[in-house]
Amino acid sequence: MGILNKSTIEKWILPHLPIGERGFETTVPLIEIVECILYRLKTGCQWRELPTKQFFTTKILVWESVYYYFNKWSKSGCWQKIWSNILNKNLKHLDLSSIEFDGSHTPAKNGGDAIGYQGRKACNTTNALFMSDNQGVILGMSTPQEGHHHDLFEIQTLFKEICDPLKKAGINLKGLFLNADPGFDSDNFRKACEYEDIIPNVKPNTRNDSEEQRLEPYICNTHIFDEELYKDRSVIEHSNAWIDGFKALLIRFEFSVKNWVALHFIAFSVIFLRKIIKKIKV
Repeated sequence: MGILNKSTIEKWILPHLPIGERGFETTVPLIEIVECILYRLKTGCQWRELPTKQFFTTKILVWESVYYYFNKWSKSGCWQKIWSNILNKNLKHLDLSSIEFDGSHTPAKNGGDAIGYQGRKACNTTNALFMSDNQGVILGMSTPQEGHHHDLFEIQTLFKEICDPLKKAGINLKGLFLNADPGFDSDNFRKACEYEDIIPNVKPNTRNDSEEQRLEPYICNTHIFDEELYKDRSVIEHSNAWIDGFKALLIRFEFSVKNWVALHFIAFSVIFLRKIIKKIKV
């Protein structure tokens, strides 16, 4: 399908996949397995419906074998390491004039880890938090939680979980402006930002305001809100749309939350690599 060309896969993905270790030996090129996984991510087809014949040139693997490698690589954290390396080597292509923060609920159909009933969606969902740069490139995501939890559930722990890998990838978070919607208007979220030296620009939640504060709409809990800066938050909606372009992420069918997270990191990698390639060509 040309989701990523072979040279891009060879440069950015293959070096971080285990080769020659017990349990990872293969008689087919790893690049063909990766292409098969990318196909599943993009089309959302069931694993058992993978058209493996069109990807393998020497020995044709059955879908169970493709899933075996994906599952092994997910458990070993390979996909997140790949994403961290891509970020580290391409910091110049990020726009950190501000960063954007949001949560997203995904309907879950097969059960599994981190799934709970979400009343607004009227179905079982998995909830995750996402952070993007100011051009919509997703920087990181939290460990998904059960859908019945709101976005502020364990926010300090989950926010740190997102930030730590970014710092390891060489991203300096100190002094960055972060936009977030009224659902994050809380002292715990501001404390999480303060711990990372990030400056939160959170739209006031009127349910939290006193009568006196309602007369001053740009001040909430003694924190100043910049309406103009907040307009940048719309880019994370673009991020969500790009993620939805990967049909395997529209609805969660993965039973394992590790595999669900792994699919997201693959999608982040594809989105950013495509953007980098486009910039280089221009």
